[in-house]
Amino acid sequence: MGWLKLRQTSRSRTCKRRGARGLAVIAAAVAVAASPMTAAAQSSQPVAGLNLSSSSLPGLGSSQLAATFGELPAHFQAQIEDLRRQARDQAWDNRIWLHQQAASLPPELQEPARQLVDRVVDVVHPGLIAQKEAELARARAAVEKRAEESRRPDTGPCPAAARACIDLAGGRTWLQQGGNVTYGPVPMSAGAPSPQTATSKGAHIVNRKVKDEISHEFGGAPMPYSVYFTTNGIAFHQGNVNLLSHGCIHLNRQDAAAYFDQLQVGDMVYVY
Repeated sequence: MGWLKLRQTSRSRTCKRRGARGLAVIAAAVAVAASPMTAAAQSSQPVAGLNLSSSSLPGLGSSQLAATFGELPAHFQAQIEDLRRQARDQAWDNRIWLHQQAASLPPELQEPARQLVDRVVDVVHPGLIAQKEAELARARAAVEKRAEESRRPDTGPCPAAARACIDLAGGRTWLQQGGNVTYGPVPMSAGAPSPQTATSKGAHIVNRKVKDEISHEFGGAPMPYSVYFTTNGIAFHQGNVNLLSHGCIHLNRQDAAAYFDQLQVGDMVYVY
């Protein structure tokens, strides 16, 4: 039992030493980030976008600093601004590095160490963390927007007002709302390319729907889920998407059913 107690005590001391060493690393790096040269850049009021410390320049108050800065040549002002920007960027890089180093601390010390780092950075460079995190959020949003746009189907010239679009050359069709695709694109076949059978291009309007339709012109051929959008009998309906039609738009069964359910009389169908 004495040996076990000694071993547990030794382990506890080892853990404490590890924690102490980890905090020492954090504290040393924080001290570097908060060195007099860096800290001096934050204690006075902003001057033309800069933080200049009157305490580091004896005899010069913030008003005199403002006047002095304003009298400097433009290229010298730019160099001072560049120095300030470099200091802020270096502080941000140090913060990232310290947050990474905190991961090597005992679990109970990791988050307190990160909070300590952030408090020091906020003192030395007020607003820096908020500024950088906002920049990162905007960058992430831009990346996500580009990714979303890359996944978005090419809707070609189909207008946003159209409820259904038909791409004859692409052999595809889809439903949309306000220009945003809500169903599809799905495969389809259209009328054979001849004056008598070609599907008419342009804007059309849904005028009627017949679920269990048959073709009276072609010997009672079945046309389930028919959605008519021209006055000469052209419709979406279930059919073989690998065969050209006499003008109608063939859809697979589940797509024909979806079109029948979602399209209403008065909706625009655009063919291009």
